[in-house]
Amino acid sequence: MPRRPGGRPFDRSIVEGPVPRAVWKLAWPTMLQNVIAGMQGLVGHVMVGNYVGYAGNAAIGISSQIYLVVIVFISSLFTGMGILVARFAGAGEKEKVNRTVYQAFLTAAALSIGIVAPLGYFLAPSLVGLVGATPEVQAEALPYLRILFVFSFGMMMFFMAGGAFRAAGDARTPLRLGVGLTSLNITLCVILIRGLGPIPSFGTAGAAMATVISGAIISGVVLWLLLSRRHVVAFERGMSLAPDWRIIRQLFRFGLPAGVQGVVMNIAGVLLLRFIGSLALSAEAQAAYAVGYVQLFSLITWTSIGLMGATAAVAGQNLGAGRPERAIHGVRVSSRIGLLVALAVGAMFVLIPDALLAVFGMEDPVVVGLGIQLLSFLSVSGLFVTVALTYTGGLQGSGDTRSPLFISIISQVVIPLGLLAILQQLRGLEPADVWIAILLGHAARCLLSVARYRQGKWRDIRVDIGPSSAPRR
Repeated sequence: MPRRPGGRPFDRSIVEGPVPRAVWKLAWPTMLQNVIAGMQGLVGHVMVGNYVGYAGNAAIGISSQIYLVVIVFISSLFTGMGILVARFAGAGEKEKVNRTVYQAFLTAAALSIGIVAPLGYFLAPSLVGLVGATPEVQAEALPYLRILFVFSFGMMMFFMAGGAFRAAGDARTPLRLGVGLTSLNITLCVILIRGLGPIPSFGTAGAAMATVISGAIISGVVLWLLLSRRHVVAFERGMSLAPDWRIIRQLFRFGLPAGVQGVVMNIAGVLLLRFIGSLALSAEAQAAYAVGYVQLFSLITWTSIGLMGATAAVAGQNLGAGRPERAIHGVRVSSRIGLLVALAVGAMFVLIPDALLAVFGMEDPVVVGLGIQLLSFLSVSGLFVTVALTYTGGLQGSGDTRSPLFISIISQVVIPLGLLAILQQLRGLEPADVWIAILLGHAARCLLSVARYRQGKWRDIRVDIGPSSAPRR
């Protein structure tokens, strides 16, 4: 008699109960987790800004942008994994859920340890030089970036577990993991950035060290949870280490467009940094961008990305259960929640911008002026971003990961970078030109995402990985 797949039963209220309650059940832990997780970046930025200076802030900003270009490709596996897991969970197929997550784990481990770590270490100097940063900023950015590349696997485990549990209907376990990760990271930032007792001050590099050490510790907790067989997703003892190519092909089928989308968007971010680097006040503008856009604007994007993940899970599970109308309702509910958050945060950007910037140790009047100017544009931009991301979640949760890719190329590359290239040739660039380009790109992404979702072609996408045939060890 075949062994019963391990793990807790699926939560059927996501496909059977009231849709707003189902969305909120997944959304609030995911939004809170993203805010808490984002705090580790904020803490690092605040401490580096106060102990190193704005060159350290700029270094973290450009290094994070470069790191995301590479790491988002591996994370695309987890997008594919989430699509499969949500469909199978909605259909009640636990064995397929567990197999999918296990194969995503093996594939991510091979890529992050075997490819990203060695290539990232040797290519880091060239990548840092690509964005046109000043020598002072490059000196701070290089060790930070190398540490992130070489020791990235722990964070990958955290992202994988969060995506797997959430897609299967459990958003609270990722929240608990996020609280633990952030608590560790904040503690280590305090120790490693400024130094404590016999431990020396590592400055900007200390922020990266805190990130990877806390990620390594949490990855051990993740493995323990998956092997305990007490959660909605479980690794069975004796699972084969051999790759299951049927599952891996499906992971890349759905995940690869999302990975290319992420790479395109982050390359666009790097190119945007090059335009900022060409400004007369490049270091000051990069510091304003790193704090205003990378950090403070994340108060909107953290929650919106959380809503995107919740929307994808609700959409995927209801499609797996054969209830597409509930998926449509879920997207609408998520977008309304996102707009409320964006309005609240945008109001702070307009009313108390100087106080927000002061938290990061920004005292230089030129940097503060540029930061206030940027936040005024972002207060509007956030409304477009949150709607775009929730509808992207609806598309990706259904399995349509190609449409968001093409939308991103148009809205994040062609429109903003094309505009900046034209203005640079005509009259030279001012910081406000860059901020306007960001706003126009977000508006275009919103309009295109809503229009594509309303076409309804995602209803016909089919998902399957076939029966299990892999031998056990």
